[in-house]
Amino acid sequence: MHPIFKHRRRLMLYLGVWVVFGLLLTVVFVFGGNAPIDWSLEFAVPIAIVLGLQSLSFWYVVQAVPADDTPVVRMVVTWAIAGVVSLIVWIAIAYAWAMWLVPEGGVYPESATGILPLLIFAGAIGMSLAVLGHYLAGAFQRSRNAERRALELQVLAREAELKSLRAQLDPHFLFNSLNSVAALIGNDTQAARQMCFLMANFFRKSLTLARQQAIPLSEEVSLAETFLAIEKVRFGDRLRASFDIADDVKDVAVPPLMLQPLVENAVHHGVAHLLEGGEVCVQAHRREGFLELVVANPCDPDRPPSRSTGVGLVNVRSRVETLCGHRASVDVDASETAFRVSILLPAVSSQSATS
Repeated sequence: MHPIFKHRRRLMLYLGVWVVFGLLLTVVFVFGGNAPIDWSLEFAVPIAIVLGLQSLSFWYVVQAVPADDTPVVRMVVTWAIAGVVSLIVWIAIAYAWAMWLVPEGGVYPESATGILPLLIFAGAIGMSLAVLGHYLAGAFQRSRNAERRALELQVLAREAELKSLRAQLDPHFLFNSLNSVAALIGNDTQAARQMCFLMANFFRKSLTLARQQAIPLSEEVSLAETFLAIEKVRFGDRLRASFDIADDVKDVAVPPLMLQPLVENAVHHGVAHLLEGGEVCVQAHRREGFLELVVANPCDPDRPPSRSTGVGLVNVRSRVETLCGHRASVDVDASETAFRVSILLPAVSSQSATS
């Protein structure tokens, strides 16, 4: 479909331009061809509108012979033929309209017969401007299409990256959890069995949430609490947890499985190396339109070097940057006795994020 017909306002504006062109023709016919004012006005405005409607067909010629892909000779020949044919058709319509305007029994104004050269010149100018306008419109449309394709490719690339990160994240949880079961199965069969049941519930919930792009913070916190319940079977009183979640951020949208790897790292690389155990602290508060999420845990200064590949923290940082870009940040503050991860996210409600 011609882009002019896609919006009524465009069509009205387009016709308005040709009405103005008709008024200019009226002035030319009056002063250049000595034609009567009334007759010139009745004649020029309608044929100008006809020229505008006729020029709409140039859009399809523009699509057939684009300026950047068509040889100059072919373009000149094509437009010469199209222009001559269109001009002849328009002159014939103008002549028929001029005859229609002659009153019954009247005589065609002699002064009006001299406007034919002006009519041909005006038609050529009008068609040339129409061709130029259609080429500009075509270039604008190609630019918009290229921009839309670039955005679509960007979205597809982001979705592919997120799927890749999720594919890495799920096995990471599974491997670490199986290591926990393996550590219990030889010493405490009852605890290992209880841990397996908790794990089944945990993985069912985590896989369901992972399919979503954003979930309420309350669901993410619930998942972290479930994980800590699993780990408490293994560590007993050595593992303690505290959650300080402000009521006004529980509905804030966050990437799924974002808090979980941080809590897991706090247990496996912090509390697990302390004989007396330690407390995993999770805090979430609103700060100047952002959600500040903090996970902190104590560390053993004499702990052995970690053999972990850091997949959990790397995935969290990558997912946050992919989903929120420069509006979000992940900061790590590590010392000999403490480890703290702080995440800053735009505070958008989960209803707004999914709508």
